[in-house]
Amino acid sequence: MIRLIATDMDGTLLNAAHEISNENYEAIKYAQSKGITVVIATGRAFYEANSPIEKTDLTLPYICLNGAEVRDEEFNIVHTSKLTSSLINKITGVLNKEDIYYQVYTNFGIYTEDPEKDLEIYVDIAEKAGQKADVKKIRSNIQSRIDNGTLKTVDSYDEINNRPGEIILKILAFASDLTKIDRAKAEISESQSLAVSSSSRGNIEITHSDAQKGIALEAIAEQLNVPMSEVMAIGDNLNDVSMLEKAGFAVAMENGAPEVKEIADYITDTNENSGVGKAIIHALKNYDR
Repeated sequence: MIRLIATDMDGTLLNAAHEISNENYEAIKYAQSKGITVVIATGRAFYEANSPIEKTDLTLPYICLNGAEVRDEEFNIVHTSKLTSSLINKITGVLNKEDIYYQVYTNFGIYTEDPEKDLEIYVDIAEKAGQKADVKKIRSNIQSRIDNGTLKTVDSYDEINNRPGEIILKILAFASDLTKIDRAKAEISESQSLAVSSSSRGNIEITHSDAQKGIALEAIAEQLNVPMSEVMAIGDNLNDVSMLEKAGFAVAMENGAPEVKEIADYITDTNENSGVGKAIIHALKNYDR
């Protein structure tokens, strides 16, 4: 029996246009009508994770920033796991040594020192995913995020440390040179206080070790008195592994990374073909007894 479902967003719930298909929407509504809690579990910050959801009438809890922030259905923050100054210095020391560009995610917003570098990164991500990058559209999206305040430009990330009440929750690093990414990932992973994952081959997502999708999902399940054997998790990339390993029913997207497919109990269709909706219906037909 499935009583709790967690789904990743990019490459999973969302298609290439960053939209929720009608089939995915209907499947989520159907699950909710059965009394099943459906949770968003994403590497995105809440202010970007909520953007595709608010275009629908879905009401969902959020695991954001890979678990560094958890919000309930009313958007109240119920948990955060911040990076300490010493951990931040360790991370940035490695990234600077490798000359790897990174963004900083806080409880106030996402920060960049160079929006043009962001453009290069998103073009590279699209190309690594086998897609033709629409540079004009990507540039427009970056400017839109700057205009609405979700992406903030600073001369130096040192400015963040001087803001009262602001905490750093995640660092997202990008490089087209994958050897740099692999070296940085290996060195940063040596710290037991840090969780290092990826949402695409060219990036690394760094949070506190307490901030992982699997840990956050386990806490939500405990709060709802749902055993993990009755939890379903759906994902496509390495930052989904922690929740897929803990869930009783783990689903990988057809477009997912090989490492994700290896640990899955079931492989659904691609994100372009409403794989989340198909997986939910499959699970409820076969396990909702």
